[in-house]
Formats: sequence, C-alpha cells, structure tokens
Amino acid sequence: MGRLFGTDGVRGVANADLTAELAMGLSVAAAHVLAEAGSFAGHRPTAVVGRDPRASGEFLEAAVVAGLASAGVDVLRVGVLPTPAVAYLTGALGADLGVMLSASHNAMPDNGIKFFARGGHKLADELEDRIEQVYRQHSTGEPWDRPTGAGVGRVRDYDEGFDKYVAHLIGVLPNRLDGLRIVLDEAHGAASRVSPEAFARAGAEVVTIGAEPDGLNINDGCGSTHLEMLKAAVVEHGADLGIAHDGDADRCLAVDGAGNEVDGDQILAVLALAMKEAGTLRGNTVVATVMSNLGFTLAMEREGVQLVQTAVGDRYVLEAMKESGYALGGEQSGHVIVLDHATTGDGTLTGLMLAARIAATGRSLAELAGVMERLPQILVNVRDVDKSRVGSSAELSQAVAEAERDLGATGRVLLRPSGTEPLVRVMVEAADIEQAQAVAGRLADVVKSALG
Repeated sequence: MGRLFGTDGVRGVANADLTAELAMGLSVAAAHVLAEAGSFAGHRPTAVVGRDPRASGEFLEAAVVAGLASAGVDVLRVGVLPTPAVAYLTGALGADLGVMLSASHNAMPDNGIKFFARGGHKLADELEDRIEQVYRQHSTGEPWDRPTGAGVGRVRDYDEGFDKYVAHLIGVLPNRLDGLRIVLDEAHGAASRVSPEAFARAGAEVVTIGAEPDGLNINDGCGSTHLEMLKAAVVEHGADLGIAHDGDADRCLAVDGAGNEVDGDQILAVLALAMKEAGTLRGNTVVATVMSNLGFTLAMEREGVQLVQTAVGDRYVLEAMKESGYALGGEQSGHVIVLDHATTGDGTLTGLMLAARIAATGRSLAELAGVMERLPQILVNVRDVDKSRVGSSAELSQAVAEAERDLGATGRVLLRPSGTEPLVRVMVEAADIEQAQAVAGRLADVVKSALG
C-alpha cells in the first residue's frame, strides 16, 4: 500500500479512495500524534475545521469533526473558507491544529484532507508519516484511548471567521485599490464570498464570475485551470485586470487588460520588485521551484534579486523560506507565499497585492509583468503510467540525456511524478516553441512505453 500523504495532504476520489472512515481515522490519529509530540502542552486542544464547497465536503467534514471530538479536541467549524483562511485562523485563534477539506484545483469528484499545526503551518513530513503509521496501526484493530464524559470534545460554529480573515487581508495591504476595475473568477470554490468582499472593501470595482458554487461545479470550466472565461470577461468589461483562483483559493493567476495570461512567475516577479523597492524583500532573495520559467531566472538576475530554487511543491518553497528567513516565494502555478502575512499560498492576498502594485504605480499589469519574458515552455501530463519508476528507468534516463543534448544551453528538461495526481509531468523549455513541442512529444512517448 502506498503512502497516504502526498505533497499536499491526502487526496483521492471522495467516498472511494477518501472515505468517511479514513477521514475520521486520520483525524483521530492526528490528534493523538500531536498530543504525543507535545503540541497540546497539557491543555485541552482546539481545532479549526474548514472546507471548500464540494458536496463530498459535507460528509467528510462531519467525519473529521466527529473524529477530533471523539479524541477530546474542541472544534471550531468555520464552514466554507479558503485553505489560507483556515491556516490564518488556526494561528490567529491560537488553535492547536487546523484541518482543511479540499482537493484544490482537482475535479469535483476528488477531495482531500490537509492538516495544519499550531500557528497555521503545514505539518512536517515526519509528523505526517507518524499520523499515517498510527492510523494504520489502529485501523487493523488496536483500540483507541477514548475520553468519556466531560473529556470529549465540544463542537461549535465559528461564523466570525469570515470577517476576521477579510479584515486581515485588508489590514496588510500597502495601499487601496480605488479606481481599478477587476474581474474575479472564483472557480465556484472556497473564495466565492471572501475574495469579492475583500477586493470591494479595498476600493476596487468588482465584476465577479464563477462565484455560484452548488457543490458540483467547482473548477468546472472556470478558475485558474480554465482562464478562457476570465480573459473574455476582462475584455468585455474593459477591466484593468482579472484574477483567477482555484477551488481552495491558495493560488492566483491573472489576466491583463488585453486578456493575456499573467502566470505565477510573472506575478512573483512583480511582487519581488515591489518588495525590493519597499525594503521588505529580506535577503534580497525570492524562492521559486525548478519549474520556474528560465525567463524568470534571467529577469531576477538582471534586477539584482537573488533566486533560490527548490523541488516542486509550495511546501518545499515554504521550508526554504522559513529556514533562511526569506519573505517571498512561489510557484509558476500561482502559489505565492508572502511569509510576513501568510503561512501558506494565499490566492486572494496575492491578487490584492498585485492589484495594489498597479494602483500604486499607475502602470498597467502588462507593463509590470513585462519585467520578464516567458520562454516557450511545454508541459505534457502523461497518465496511466507507474510514476514511482520515473527516477529508476534506464530507458527514460537515456531519453532525457539525448533531449538535453539536443536542446543545449538554450533549454532544459524536467520530468517529475505528480504529488497530487496519478501522472508524470514532462516539461521542456527551449528558445523555439516548435523544438520544445517536438522534444516534449518524444519524451512523453518514451514515458508511456517505459512506465506504462
């Protein structure tokens, strides 16, 4: 049996891979492991539990809450809020742990469980491993140590979480957004109420699309994975920019006034220069992943900003930031972490800060994003293969070496197994898009034959 925890919690098809029994068991295990680790320090623990609007989140939330309360943890149920809101509230309320139910950008049938430690930080790998170990140990029949009477956890709704989080977002903005017209695509997800409210309170004129979640339409043809609707809306409404979130709103992509996509690398570049100018870019350094476009690397070098690169995954970006005290990091996919104001990627905060830079400078998003030139980058997702053998296949290693020789110094190749989906990602970057497409196609074919 494979490891339950991926790069972003436990995910799977709800009620098939991710069952109520698994959700409850993991929650009980998390409570026991964190208690063993001394996280509760002898006091009665409290957990913040939130979810995105997926229909399956309703029964999974009930299972998680039941598991935590049965383990003696008091639960503050915040309802439908973004992942970064749950992380923020976990820290702001002094809770001992947080739990978010979401599969982020995945399709509606999927769902996931993500745990946060005290302070709103993601759990370290060793704690996740221990939770999984304890869960498996008890799922085979070993009884839990269960409190009774007054020892069981109490559950209450915490409706104040919405306003508390929005007030936090507004409070950290460097300036208001008056005069900007902004289209927001909420992916029918967790930020459908929060993001429009925050942008409006900050002074922007807001046009909202994809903000009518019904439990079944999350990420369906909208949001950060489907920008077509946002691009059309920005042009139609003559907006200054558009902002797109994913299902749990921990990422942000943008569209300029002409309807052109502005990806996470470009957003990170704009914010890096803004923070450098403000003197808040600690170490004059930004943290990104190996998936960042080469154009981003060149732009940061030209602007005198140091770049630290990590493995793919916002958790690895965050680890590098915390280890060295850096203030800004992110991914091309739109996960941007501003560590002074958030403990995880926050799509609404990122969008607000990007808009604030436009308002402060009077420059268009296209002009600001032009600080970097995106080199052609082709990404192919190869499904139905054994992703665990990416690093051990001799046939695949030989194909990658040949591709790198063909590209020379003008490009690069990156193969990696997805941490959240059953597929292998093939990324090829080159100065010429046709060459990038050809090389990516050849490598994808080799992945299918070697790992299929």
